[in-house]
Amino acid sequence: MPLVRIDIRRGKSAEYIAALKDGIYAAMRENFQVPENDRFMLVSQYEAEEFDYHPSYLDIQRSDDLVIVQITANNTRGVEQKKAFYRAVVDKLVANPGVRPEDVLINLVETAKENWSFGNGVATYAT
Repeated sequence: MPLVRIDIRRGKSAEYIAALKDGIYAAMRENFQVPENDRFMLVSQYEAEEFDYHPSYLDIQRSDDLVIVQITANNTRGVEQKKAFYRAVVDKLVANPGVRPEDVLINLVETAKENWSFGNGVATYAT
């Protein structure tokens, strides 16, 4: 059910992008119990003038390698589960493709189950 959007500066390799997607998906599987094959991910790349961020907001030193991850998911998870998920994403992206922890910004957007349709015009989770 999660829909993942990944925003980065233009110029990363296909392998780098694959590692981002794989790491985030693995963290979702491990911490959010996302079913196998429940993988819907979009990657957008931006030119420098289109990618605006503060390099030290909250005293976190970011670089142009900032990875912004926005995940829309059902509102079924608690705070501790979310904390574990954020940590897992960072650990996996540090390991591969080598993103600095300071360069991982995650935003979780929670929604009600009836707000999803995975095809055929059916409200998939509204039963």
